Amino acid sequence: MKRKRGNAEIETLAHAKSPKPNKNNAESAKTHLTNLGLGINTAISKMDTRLLADYVAQRTKRFGDDLSVVELEDLYIPESAILDTKEWDQDRLAANLPDFLIYCAQQNQKSTDLSQAPAKPGSPHTLVLTSAALRAADLSRVLRKFQTKEATVAKLFAKHIKLKNAMSFVKKRRINIGVGTPTRIIDLLEERALNLESLERVIIDTSFMDRKNRSIFDMKETQRPLLQLLNMDELKSRYATAESPLKLIFY
Repeated sequence: MKRKRGNAEIETLAHAKSPKPNKNNAESAKTHLTNLGLGINTAISKMDTRLLADYVAQRTKRFGDDLSVVELEDLYIPESAILDTKEWDQDRLAANLPDFLIYCAQQNQKSTDLSQAPAKPGSPHTLVLTSAALRAADLSRVLRKFQTKEATVAKLFAKHIKLKNAMSFVKKRRINIGVGTPTRIIDLLEERALNLESLERVIIDTSFMDRKNRSIFDMKETQRPLLQLLNMDELKSRYATAESPLKLIFY
């Protein structure tokens, strides 16, 4: 079944009076709600699960000109996979990410304590996906409050870290939170260094804008690997399942 787009509703986040819907509505919302001083797109925090699913679908179509309609539909993220966090009212800055994680964990009564790591090495309960190594390093730094002798907040990105070394590190450490870029995480999964069987949530660093005012969904080199990762069977098969639910969370 073909997804109905929510462009007009996304546009209302930017304007008290919405203009007539058009193909640039999502772009308009992003532009008008970007806080250049903070470097974030504040529209993301105002979207409910349906609007977030539509937002991802729009970005998928934007960079999917080489894909068929069926292939595009297969990449769309179901609304049921997304955790609604619009009630969390703090700015979605790096410094506020620990509090956001605590809020998200509280939404699931069966959630693992954020400072505890699964017994199996390389099996985080939380993954944080962002657009660049420098940003991943910044987020790793603020999340160290959840690191203990038995639980490592792991940096999972390629810059200055060779894949061979990253594989060795991940295989030996009990990891509670992994922070990195989609491409490196895919590499670690394909090499069977990283294991997702204990994963409870995936945080997507969506609000962050780089110096060129681009988010992780605005660049083909980050958006395509991100969608590839989110649609891997290990993740997609667990979206909204009762047995081992996995939630996508847009920060």
